[in-house]
Amino acid sequence: MDRRSLIKHAGIAGILTAGVAPAVHAQQAVRWRLGSSFPKSLDTIFGAAEVFAQKVRTLSGGKFEISVHAAGELTPAFGVVDAVQQNSIECAHTAPYYFFGKDETFAIGGAIPFGLNSRQMSAWTFEGNGLKLMREFYAKYNMISFPCGNTGAQMGGWMRKEIKTVKDIKGLKFRIGGFAGKVLERMGGVPQSIPGGEIYAALEKGTIDAAEWVGPYDDQKLGFNKVAPYYYYPGWWEGGLQLDLYINQKAYDALSPEYKAIVEAASAYAHVETQAKYDVKNPSALKQLVGSGAKLRAFPADVMNEAFKQSMGLYEELSARNENWRKVYADYAKFRSDQNLWFRFTEATFDRFMQAQKL
Repeated sequence: MDRRSLIKHAGIAGILTAGVAPAVHAQQAVRWRLGSSFPKSLDTIFGAAEVFAQKVRTLSGGKFEISVHAAGELTPAFGVVDAVQQNSIECAHTAPYYFFGKDETFAIGGAIPFGLNSRQMSAWTFEGNGLKLMREFYAKYNMISFPCGNTGAQMGGWMRKEIKTVKDIKGLKFRIGGFAGKVLERMGGVPQSIPGGEIYAALEKGTIDAAEWVGPYDDQKLGFNKVAPYYYYPGWWEGGLQLDLYINQKAYDALSPEYKAIVEAASAYAHVETQAKYDVKNPSALKQLVGSGAKLRAFPADVMNEAFKQSMGLYEELSARNENWRKVYADYAKFRSDQNLWFRFTEATFDRFMQAQKL
């Protein structure tokens, strides 16, 4: 499937919502199960899968139904790729970097430290070589991917103690999302991989010293501010986390052309709506968190510089030993360089000026 068709076909949503196309009426009923890596309590990130499923149902006139199941209902949060690969469920909604243990290349499909922001990631995916390259990689796991949400740039997480220098990272037991743990390790930290629904208990009991999830809206729901006072920014490991819909290749191939078009349109719709929700909900949540005592802190410059240095070193090492990584990252890195040059003169300059104004 042409990568550029993904956005173009999103326009089908507007056409079909006005009335179900005749070809859809003739389709056989399809019933799928979707396993999510997220808890139901997080209506934004878990909700992306619900938005996708609802749109599929609407566009198919109720003939194509997908039941959405939270982490732990059909499979553990980090078991969804195995389940899709084995076709025990037809599809999953997740953060690709959770599965870097299988192959580090998974992380590029989601977010890597000091990578692309959300706009750049969408550009690489839809109009660059991103979708093509990632789909070639995912084919090794009997899956096809569809971008299905982005959180935007994330916060840096909640700490029990203040981080004043890079030395404070040493020994820090930090729940951190997926692949970023490799960089934290190189800085002397102790990364912890914990599903979203289990983070609060670990932080409350002192099993971990710090935790990050997404940003203010989700973090407030999870209650991290009650057990860790310092709230750091930015999440340098997630400049724009792209979520993916993984579909078993055999299940996808069995769909009619009309149903495949509906999957395209519905995933594109959920992709855009998810970040829109975060951008609307995060500002007020941040105000509420600060009002209730959260102490906002920027990561010190030496932490940022060391994290960048270690990230770039890691990418060089992976390119030398992982052929899958080398192929995808080479294209990704060139795209990132060109995008940063462009954004330096436009988005970044405009944003810096606007954020300095009293509005």
